[in-house]
Amino acid sequence: MARGDHLKAIRDDGLRLIKDDGDVHCRVVATHDSSDLGAQDLVICALKAHQSWENAEKFVPLLGPETPVVTAMNGFPWWYFHRAGGPLEGRSLEAVDPGRVQWKVITPERAIGCIVEPACEVIAPGVILHRKYNRFTLGEPSGERSERVVSVAKVLEQAGFAAPVRTNVRDHVWLKLWGNASFNPISVLTLATIDRITTEPALRALCRSIMLEARAVAEHLGVNTPASLVEKRLDAAAAMTGHKMSMLQDLERNRTLEVGALVEAIQEAGRLTGVPTSNLDMVLALVRERDLHRTTA
Repeated sequence: MARGDHLKAIRDDGLRLIKDDGDVHCRVVATHDSSDLGAQDLVICALKAHQSWENAEKFVPLLGPETPVVTAMNGFPWWYFHRAGGPLEGRSLEAVDPGRVQWKVITPERAIGCIVEPACEVIAPGVILHRKYNRFTLGEPSGERSERVVSVAKVLEQAGFAAPVRTNVRDHVWLKLWGNASFNPISVLTLATIDRITTEPALRALCRSIMLEARAVAEHLGVNTPASLVEKRLDAAAAMTGHKMSMLQDLERNRTLEVGALVEAIQEAGRLTGVPTSNLDMVLALVRERDLHRTTA
């Protein structure tokens, strides 16, 4: 499934992936209309979180009785409180799934969590540049090592990806979210690449403070991740020389910024759990204003 210039390029010239160890070029069936494809064995959703919400109804023709949906998306997952236990069981965050649209249409029972680690950029319609990493961490919301999640992992591994199955997928969601909630909005405000954001002392300190706030929110939701991993996360990001965060890529292309699932969701979860997020709140206010003026950038 694709749209616009991306769809046209894929139809005309195929899909091209540029990698250090050689390019991959392939022809695939592509359409903008899900009814052209019918029910699938597996659906992988690689949309931005707000795009997934906006297009939830378009998933329906793709879904058979047992079709799982792998949410290969950044940010706080819309299914997060499905089979999570605790007082927020079954809840949705407005920042991620306004009106519980995805919860009702796609349904959380279909969801398989996926943490996307590859750093990539769409450099032209139908052309993807891969900079680093090839791991897609998978996990059931229930924590089970189900037959279906193991099957998905095998398919990805056969295609050359690393696809570990984890029983604590929410822990991995938060580790990725630490970076997305700090690196992405700061990149929009500074126009800096990730290596600059994580090595310039003042920017690194701001990243660290937001990460620690996110960690505190996660702790109140039952996710206990060592604080020592904050520095490791910053150091790993610093190694991605020249990489532009996805939110900065969207700003440069005058696209709606993925603020809801990456930043607003942590603020909303913080308010639900009574955890303050003052540094994140400040950056979020600035990014919201920046998004209002992106058409004049």
